Amino acid sequence: MGTPDFGVPVLKSLVQSPLDVVAVYTRPDRPAGRGRHPAPSPVKQEALKLGIPVIEPETLRNEDAVHRLQELAPDLVVVAAFSYLLPRTILDVPSHGCLNVHPSLLPRHRGASPVASALLSGDEETGVSIMLMDEGLDTGPVVQQERVSIADDDTTGLLTSRLAELGARLLTATIGPWIAGEIKLQTQREEEATYSPRISAQDGWLDWTQPAHILWRQVRAYHPWPGSHTLWKARRLKVHSAAPVDARSVTAPGTVVVIRHCDAPVVGVQTGEGVLGLRRVQLEGKRETDVDEFVRGHRDFVGSSLPS
Repeated sequence: MGTPDFGVPVLKSLVQSPLDVVAVYTRPDRPAGRGRHPAPSPVKQEALKLGIPVIEPETLRNEDAVHRLQELAPDLVVVAAFSYLLPRTILDVPSHGCLNVHPSLLPRHRGASPVASALLSGDEETGVSIMLMDEGLDTGPVVQQERVSIADDDTTGLLTSRLAELGARLLTATIGPWIAGEIKLQTQREEEATYSPRISAQDGWLDWTQPAHILWRQVRAYHPWPGSHTLWKARRLKVHSAAPVDARSVTAPGTVVVIRHCDAPVVGVQTGEGVLGLRRVQLEGKRETDVDEFVRGHRDFVGSSLPS
């Protein structure tokens, strides 16, 4: 059971294992692109390539959904970024339960956006948890965990891809011992739990009164979606890549400055604390470019004031 790209490596790893994947559950096609035409989820696309039957329920909370899963008679259900919480009637169908591949070190960052939340929080490491699902939101006991370090240039897109591959490997290595009863469950400590909210398009706005290191985390956390942005000359200016610069300035937050850093000029924006050096930007209606190229084409950018 899965929907976005995160679930694709998990599905591939299951198919390549000795296990028999009897069906794939995913959300129904949703409008996408400029034409808003119905588009299949990445997991559905991969399942169709592999010749696996695809089931697209609008809900799992009725008798028909339960009966359909019972007819498949699965020994195990694997969940990787599915679109629905599983009710008890579904959880009880597989004889060996439902295992969830979750991209965080549970109980930290339960919920909808664990990878972005790890970056926003400034975590130095994250990982993947294989969890036995219950009716709560990522509250079930942990079956297995593996940790990875977070690099300074990690974005949600890059980190999610790494964690998806890690989760796929960890899952296939875990299923055998789990079925054999060789793994001891680890109950999550509720007092250590944190929750990651669902991200909206509005979250990408850059508030220059915030410290530079907070804005740096935001740029990484919201890449590729929803992206981080500001306004320049009433046009949206996306900031695709940036990093805090160790420099002092007395200008107002939002002022575009040029400073010397490591004996090289850096174009950045004064923040509430420090300067956020810009690397790659994209003006509305234009292509993404290095900030140096952008400045050569827009000489009045340096010295301008960006709104907070």
